[in-house]
Amino acid sequence: MSVNFEKHQIVVPGELLAVGKKFGIAAGTFREGEKVFASIVGLAELNGDLIQVVPLEGVYIPKIGDDIIGKIVNVTLSSWRVDIKSPYYATLQASNFLKRRTDVVMDDLRRYLDMGDAIFAVVTEFDRTSPPMVSTKDKGLGKLKGGTIIDVLPAKIPRLIGRGGSMINMIKEETKCKILVGQNGRVWISGEKFEIEDLVVRVIRRVEREAHTSGLTDRIKEMINTEMATKGGLKS
Repeated sequence: MSVNFEKHQIVVPGELLAVGKKFGIAAGTFREGEKVFASIVGLAELNGDLIQVVPLEGVYIPKIGDDIIGKIVNVTLSSWRVDIKSPYYATLQASNFLKRRTDVVMDDLRRYLDMGDAIFAVVTEFDRTSPPMVSTKDKGLGKLKGGTIIDVLPAKIPRLIGRGGSMINMIKEETKCKILVGQNGRVWISGEKFEIEDLVVRVIRRVEREAHTSGLTDRIKEMINTEMATKGGLKS
């Protein structure tokens, strides 16, 4: 009996994952005799004796320097565990969030970030042998207050940003919304009115659907201007 992959290894259809009767199969795999193979492109996982392949579509693989939007899912004495829409949870050390030293006995980190809170952070460390590390110390990073957060396919983020920031800057200018884009496929939108945030959400969904088409920036600008003009209440 043997396992032919490392944890979170990217595999392709037909790739041999393991040999042995004891291994169970789950999504993304199939069996031929004692051999277990991948049926899709994805990340191979072994949970106990169960083998599965998590599809890559919609999955974010961290890279050092990426700006990400994360959600706090656990608080320890000296750090936070962060969901970054990836197979890997990230760690935010207190020293990479607070501007002062913490006392693990006296300080309760929930005073600063609690479960469910959202952050805009940067990936500072990741080598696939340990959880990614993130930081909010740089200018423009930190806890996100209010606004709307939506998920976008990570593969569509470059089109949402546009060449030299052309698409996202145009959306910001036309709607007067604050928008933060995470490379992990999350977008934070904050506008003066909920209706404007809703418009931006619909605009982003259209960018996601039509990312492969030409002339998209012009069509998106026309969409925004039309809705802002026909619904005068959207204008500040």
